[in-house]
Amino acid sequence: MLHRGHENTDGDDDAAVPMAWFYAEYIADELLRTGDLMPPASVEFRAGRDALALTVFLSDTDGELPGIRVVSQLETWLSLTAYDQPWQDWVGERMAALAAGPRGAGSPDLALAEAAWRWLVETELLAPDLDAVPDGAGALGEDEGPKVWTPAWQLGLPLGHLAIHLF
Repeated sequence: MLHRGHENTDGDDDAAVPMAWFYAEYIADELLRTGDLMPPASVEFRAGRDALALTVFLSDTDGELPGIRVVSQLETWLSLTAYDQPWQDWVGERMAALAAGPRGAGSPDLALAEAAWRWLVETELLAPDLDAVPDGAGALGEDEGPKVWTPAWQLGLPLGHLAIHLF
């Protein structure tokens, strides 16, 4: 039952539910939980989940939920999230293509994907500086090395890629 003030005024009785995005998030969440790489309550887990969810959602070029085809999509997702791939450019291109297409205008799926992308780009996480090699590198513990502020997607993407490998 709709509450007063929330009636659908366009004559369509079906509320738009972002099922494609929710399904992509579910797949990403399951992959990360199976890999057991980060605690689910951590921001690193969220970065990995959002990066993977964007990969799953944006790689669905036919506008269909993968369903039983999830296992057959793993290789595609691995190649898209690989270190040497321009993932962030691909995300920008796919988001623009979706926004311009028939699925884009007013799509709740696209709105959630855009919000996830904004969070991944605008949020910075303090992470180990993998490019820095301190003196006596072998003697330092995991949390003792140099750190650098990194966009969340740069931390989440390799985490998602590793989770796919571990699945």
